[in-house]
Amino acid sequence: MSPAAIGVPGLIIILVIILIMFGPRKLPEIGGAVGKTLAEFKKSTREIMDNDEETEEKKKSE
Repeated sequence: MSPAAIGVPGLIIILVIILIMFGPRKLPEIGGAVGKTLAEFKKSTREIMDNDEETEEKKKSE
């Protein structure tokens, strides 16, 4: 079962559980932390892909 198979009702249930666990005051902090983490992950992934492309171009030119 893939994460995409959760569906909208499953996501709503998960969000309600998170809201109950952390409360409405902590949600903005958690959301900001998740957003920063995802942005850093995307940046790192992009850098790795760029480095791989550069290495591949160097090998072709040799």
